[in-house]
Amino acid sequence: MVLFFTSRAVDPPVTIYMGRDKVENEELLKYGLPTDVWFHVDKLSSAHVYLRQSPSQPHGDWDALPAPLLIDAAQLVKANSIEGNKKDNVTVIYTPFPNLKKTGDMAVGQVSFHSDQKVKRVHVATRENAIVNRLNKTKVEKEVDHEAERQDRLREEGRKKKAEATERAKKEQEQKKIWEEEKKARSYDGMYTEDAFAEKEQWSDDDFM
Repeated sequence: MVLFFTSRAVDPPVTIYMGRDKVENEELLKYGLPTDVWFHVDKLSSAHVYLRQSPSQPHGDWDALPAPLLIDAAQLVKANSIEGNKKDNVTVIYTPFPNLKKTGDMAVGQVSFHSDQKVKRVHVATRENAIVNRLNKTKVEKEVDHEAERQDRLREEGRKKKAEATERAKKEQEQKKIWEEEKKARSYDGMYTEDAFAEKEQWSDDDFM
């Protein structure tokens, strides 16, 4: 089962989700999106929490997210860590999903990073119940067919790329037509100037001499 939350600390709202247990976390590691951002309590056991924006990423890239959104995600991670929830002054780390590294010798739910340079940290001084309660009120738990969702997403991306290619070809044809008309207009402009008439008239006189 996957737990879904909605952060309304920003507009438009953002989906935050996590696996119910380490087995589900392992599944999520296979199906994240390139634009997803992964959160975890540093050096302590905690839930793997993911932040997912809409495809247009209205709140920016992973390293430029608004502070209120970061705080929501960090508070949710802390609240879902057995050890971290009891402590003050914990650190939450976050990184873009493609930076997560999973190898066959790792335990279930365990990950590392391709690049430590792409890992950022946010300090959480204490649990803020107002934030955690607000997020928990939006919680929805549901079974997710990850592979079916992936296939649907690939089909949607394919349709989008096809539509963009069609639109691009249409604009190129329109631009080509404009250029051809401009070229034709320039050639006609040269044919009908007074100088062109005078030159043509001279050529005609020469023909009769």
